[in-house]
Amino acid sequence: MEVWQFIKDKLNESVNLLLIYVLESEGSSPGRQGFKMAIAADGNFTGTIGGGIMEHKLVEKAKDMLASGETKIQLVRQFHNKEITRDQSGMICSGSQLNVFIPLSPGQLDIATTIASGEQVTLQLSPAGTAIGELPAQEKRFNLDYRSDEDWAYSERLNERPVIHIIGGGHVSLALSELMCFLGFYSKVYDDRPQLNTILQNFFANEKIIIAGYEELGAYITDCENDYAVIMTMGYRTDKTALKQILGKQFYYLGMMGSNHKTETLFNELRAEGCDDAALKRIFTPIGINIYSRTAPEIAVSIAAEIIREKNKELPTGRN
Repeated sequence: MEVWQFIKDKLNESVNLLLIYVLESEGSSPGRQGFKMAIAADGNFTGTIGGGIMEHKLVEKAKDMLASGETKIQLVRQFHNKEITRDQSGMICSGSQLNVFIPLSPGQLDIATTIASGEQVTLQLSPAGTAIGELPAQEKRFNLDYRSDEDWAYSERLNERPVIHIIGGGHVSLALSELMCFLGFYSKVYDDRPQLNTILQNFFANEKIIIAGYEELGAYITDCENDYAVIMTMGYRTDKTALKQILGKQFYYLGMMGSNHKTETLFNELRAEGCDDAALKRIFTPIGINIYSRTAPEIAVSIAAEIIREKNKELPTGRN
């Protein structure tokens, strides 16, 4: 969003730009598919395509293209391996990335404005330039169809924000709301205490939903198979009530805060009440990566780290 807002602002000022986009990345590449930078003719730039000496070199190339008035779209492949004799990035982390250099002029202002507004669209890049289309259903976020440097097409679904349901509005909820906002999630916080100080102080949640009681929670959370959910209410009994309400729903990630002893006790009770054992085993609990966290912000970091790991688990590790 920041890059597209920058592009919109510069085009509004009739300043030409050059967009660098990572169309493809392999192995331990610092720049991943979808990374982008915008370099303006006035010398300002924002975003990243991976950093380091490679980024510096490509930014200088972009500045030269802008200074010369170049309008042709160019592909630049970079190999992060000194054993490869051509297109070396200067980095040794292995892997490679395919970057495209796309000159932008005020004629692309409408595209930049639409994307910067937050509207969910598909960005389309090709040797012909940039375009946007409606968001297609059931399609991968990134799609590259490469046949040659003169015949390729790239599309990316933009402005899709993963949704996280934070059930409970206490101190950890407040810290987690701030962190997930920073990470680009759309957060919904649920609690039954409208005057709770941490609810009133929570300016990071996109929605604060006050419910009469957690026994009503299930009615508020629907169509959630791609969503994330964390349970962190004020106590054991309310955690149990909340969990029973959503246990039968499909989430991409469902976690619950609490100690091993608390979890074991709660799960044994639920099994005795007839709850599905397979559904219980899919819950991440105790929630978060074990980093010996103690404070609310530290606990929030551990939870966010676990969620990021699950969200990105199908992607390359970047450590090969």
